[in-house]
Amino acid sequence: MAVRGDVITWLGSDEVGRNQFPDADVQDLDGAFVAPGFVDSHVHVTATGLALSGLELRAAGSPAQLLQMVADHAAAHPGRPVWGHGWDESTWAENTAPSTEDLDGVLGDRPAYLTRIDVHSALASSGLRRLVPGLAAAAGFAAEQPLTGDAHHQVRAVARSLLTPDQLTEARLAALQGLAAAGIVAVHECAGPQIGGLDDWLALRNLDHGVEVIGYWGEPVTTAERARSLMAETGARGLAGDLFIDGALGSHTAWLHEPYADAPGCTGTRHLDPETIEAHVRACSEAEVTAGFHVIGDAAVSAVVDAIERVVDDLGLAAVARCGHRLEHLEMVTADQAAKLGAWGVIASVQPNFDALWGGYGGMYAQRLGPDRGSRLNPLALLASQGVPLAFGSDAPVTGFQPWATVRAAVHHRTPGSGVSARAAFAAATRGGWRASGTRDGLTGSLVPGAPASYAIWDAGPLDVSAPRDAVQRWSTDPRSRVPALPRLDENDTLPQCRQTVHRGAVIYG
Repeated sequence: MAVRGDVITWLGSDEVGRNQFPDADVQDLDGAFVAPGFVDSHVHVTATGLALSGLELRAAGSPAQLLQMVADHAAAHPGRPVWGHGWDESTWAENTAPSTEDLDGVLGDRPAYLTRIDVHSALASSGLRRLVPGLAAAAGFAAEQPLTGDAHHQVRAVARSLLTPDQLTEARLAALQGLAAAGIVAVHECAGPQIGGLDDWLALRNLDHGVEVIGYWGEPVTTAERARSLMAETGARGLAGDLFIDGALGSHTAWLHEPYADAPGCTGTRHLDPETIEAHVRACSEAEVTAGFHVIGDAAVSAVVDAIERVVDDLGLAAVARCGHRLEHLEMVTADQAAKLGAWGVIASVQPNFDALWGGYGGMYAQRLGPDRGSRLNPLALLASQGVPLAFGSDAPVTGFQPWATVRAAVHHRTPGSGVSARAAFAAATRGGWRASGTRDGLTGSLVPGAPASYAIWDAGPLDVSAPRDAVQRWSTDPRSRVPALPRLDENDTLPQCRQTVHRGAVIYG
């Protein structure tokens, strides 16, 4: 492969290349594997950096262990607020989080903010709660239990305000460097008023780093004029991303048609009503702006599909399809809904690692929904079969941002028949991310002459072109079709290790 400046200029055999470019600087990879750079279609950069540099709680196996980890961290960082992430009570025998009183017992008056793994609920110490005026009146407030909804958003904003600008900058840089080291050249930052606020997004947008940050702003609008002005104000690629219709299954806040199996009477939380959803899609479609929502529960999916259908009936299919509207997560979708979304050109920004973490018999999905409903989530094959474009992301810090793990999770779906082929999964993790962001030149995200020189070099094991029998194959994997092989991604295979990452001709890692 020959690169000149920031563009790939030639591909061919080694001997011909050396004759064609006798004066080139040659980088002999000695058998390493080269592939287009990955794109993570859903991240929260600052929160990811804070998780990397703060208190990691995924390893906690019980409430007592979590409290001990918090106490140890607080002792090692005297005088600083405690920021932690990753606890998951669904994996504990106790199946319950520590109380506020428990937390205060190890922290005293120290402010502490500890997010559940899905970041849709959080433990907050009394030292932090007292800093939030009117918290007890906010939706989602609980005196001794984790906070959800508006109460959680208010506490998160105050917890963020306790961090210094230097801490936040260091967190963002740590996250971006970690992403680059994972072979990721671009990310879709899902920002918004309820995430980190405008200041956080603008600070990230202005940060000088090689990983390309494509921003989406999650704030509803009601007119095309407001859509255009908000796009200009934020510099975002669309008014999409984490515009919350509902919450998450793990926190019992995803909006469901039927109650949770382990919480009778609870059907989750609805953050946006159908009228607001429709008004946002309509205004963005009229302004030719990408609209989108965070949508997980089946009631939330029904609400957004019905809203888009009303806008299609009014404005016409072309007016909607040209905008590249997108839905984040889309975990509970029927065949009929998938067919409609495919016809309307709606993009599914999905996270295969959700299934790897929470799918399967006995997993969190089965706990929350029962084994039948819990086995129907994240139907990647269904979406692909109905023509819904897929873009893969991590939702970091919710899951790790190792892209080969994402591809493997999509191939080895816990529900038979819901996986896609390795080739389709790889495309969704590379070109799919660029297409979801509006780049549809047919070049970006591939290694062909004229494409941006954005790639990663990997130490990889055996390569193959096989695919699971139950997977959707988006194109032939016959070696005679000249489809390149990919690293073998069986469940026991060691994942490729990134040696170097290059974006638009510049080395950003290695």
